Amino acid sequence: MDVLSGKALVTGASGFIGGRLRDVLLQRGLEVVAIRRPGSPPAKKGRALECAYEDLEGLCRIMREERPDFVFHVAGATKGVRYEDFWRANVMPTEHLLKAIEREHPRIKRFVFVSSQASYGPSPHGRPLVEEDPRRPIEYYGQSKLEAEHALERRREIPWTILRPGGVYGPGDVDFFNLFREISKGRNLFFGNRHQKWSALYVDDCVEAMLLAAIHPNAVGQGFFVDDGHPQSWESFQETIVRVMGKKVITIDFPFAFVWLAAIGGELLTMIDGKPRLFNRQKATMGAQKAWVVSSAKIRKELGWEPRVNIEEGVRRTIAWYVEQGWIR
Repeated sequence: MDVLSGKALVTGASGFIGGRLRDVLLQRGLEVVAIRRPGSPPAKKGRALECAYEDLEGLCRIMREERPDFVFHVAGATKGVRYEDFWRANVMPTEHLLKAIEREHPRIKRFVFVSSQASYGPSPHGRPLVEEDPRRPIEYYGQSKLEAEHALERRREIPWTILRPGGVYGPGDVDFFNLFREISKGRNLFFGNRHQKWSALYVDDCVEAMLLAAIHPNAVGQGFFVDDGHPQSWESFQETIVRVMGKKVITIDFPFAFVWLAAIGGELLTMIDGKPRLFNRQKATMGAQKAWVVSSAKIRKELGWEPRVNIEEGVRRTIAWYVEQGWIR
């Protein structure tokens, strides 16, 4: 198996997972180049080249001049108003990156794409999804991730790997942060999802899976689910946060009808100001499912990957980071 060395190009390096990946790559001595969208924050570490994903010629120039050994495509969007919003954020950038590689740098060692379990849809009858299951996304985000996966699968000359992580949490995350913040204030809130099961993954374990996928020969042309192997209910996950924080909380269990009302309200606000919100009917549809559980048996067997951080330790590290950064007290 090859050693991870040389130059890595990372998309989404200003985000949660991409930022952690960039840091680890730099720590391991790789040269890291990030693609930064025009107007986005400047890179804190490593080099960043400004280029819009709509600019195919600009991406071709980057591939021609930089010639990275590895491309880690992490950038994307989880919120949007119309399918076109998700297509422009998740599908088109993938297509353009692949075209740029085909034109200017076809001898790349690996293209690692971070997709999502949403490309498959919810778990059937609560059984963990496996890679052989049919892909049946139920909302725009999952549909766009599946379309991006198809873009890779059409390529025969580019060595690619797809990773489909469960719910990734950890230091720097802003989505799960809302749960931690509410609990730190003594409020343990559920929105009709108390008993919904889902697969969790600590961010460092996700990054390790990405690095292994970049160099393992068995990963070429393959897609893998990635999780910590211990499905959670929202109740058990939030109980862990409460226990680690040592907080006394009031538990409030809102009925799911509240979620639908909030979703409609969120969409009305979006119609006014054009800003996509987490509360919308697409997300409400995801929340209405009984389970979003996957099995990582394939990546464990074929690549030898194993998660190292259990839920208790992951929550502990996440809380410590939020406190250190002053996000919670």
